[in-house]
Amino acid sequence: MRLLCLLPALLLAGCAAAPYADHHQHLIRAELMGVVMPASRMPPIEGDQLVRMLDEAGIRRATVLGMGYSYAAATRNLPDEYERVRAENDWTAAQAAKYPERLVAFCGVNPLKDYAVHEIARCANAGRMRGVKLHFGNSDVQLENEEHAARVQAVFAAANAHRMAIVVHARASVSRKRPYGAAQARVFLEKLLPAAPDVVVQVAHLAATGPGYDDPAGRDALGVYIDAIARNDPRVRNLWLDASGLLHAKLPGSEAALLAADIRRVGVGRVLFGSDAAVPPNFTPREAWAAFSQVPLTTAELDTIAGNVAPYLR
Repeated sequence: MRLLCLLPALLLAGCAAAPYADHHQHLIRAELMGVVMPASRMPPIEGDQLVRMLDEAGIRRATVLGMGYSYAAATRNLPDEYERVRAENDWTAAQAAKYPERLVAFCGVNPLKDYAVHEIARCANAGRMRGVKLHFGNSDVQLENEEHAARVQAVFAAANAHRMAIVVHARASVSRKRPYGAAQARVFLEKLLPAAPDVVVQVAHLAATGPGYDDPAGRDALGVYIDAIARNDPRVRNLWLDASGLLHAKLPGSEAALLAADIRRVGVGRVLFGSDAAVPPNFTPREAWAAFSQVPLTTAELDTIAGNVAPYLR
């Protein structure tokens, strides 16, 4: 792998080997930017720009997570919601299709919507997507709510039936102060994972949120998965965790140490590198890997994470 010497202020220890893949990326078209960030003057992020950023980082491939669910956020009530969701997913698939050797597209849905299972089937049957992206915070999923848990369980089963991998932002809404921690992670373990036993389930942000690694509730939830991994629970056989979106330029040493400790508890063989959408204050892929390389892990541990590739990218 190519060696990177980037961000001199961060890379005090030298160079780090670039990862093969960025497992957590987003494209943002102009229409979506106008909905989710109406005050932003940022240009949209299309496939061409993302591939250039990957090239700058020495990263070969990326998982492009469709953001169609953003139109169906709990904070919105758009009359043409599903049409927008479909259009966003189709646009994401078309952008990724321009670079079939580099980008893999996922279909984004709000799992609480009546059309969620249908949209997964539509995305799968189109043959241009390999997975489903869910965002529990954006969709206001509350797993302690039995109706919510049942709807998400059906979505997991639909993804499994279509052999679609699942990437999920499992952290419940922070802005709405929804309950989150071990109780919700146990629902995930006991009800959701058994509904999708045959596909990769990738929990984003190490079950927390970012930027930064100061989320006690997220670490509480992560502990449930760590315990299941330690006891070889068959339900976590296809479980991976990505470390996207947790770093920023001023990450305190105490948070970096916690992050390293939790990565070791998960097991470096299950941790995937990801950088998240390259919109400020988020890092670009190159900057994200440079920052991640400063987490107090050994060179061997960093090399393992850099070489980890989720099965849906193989």
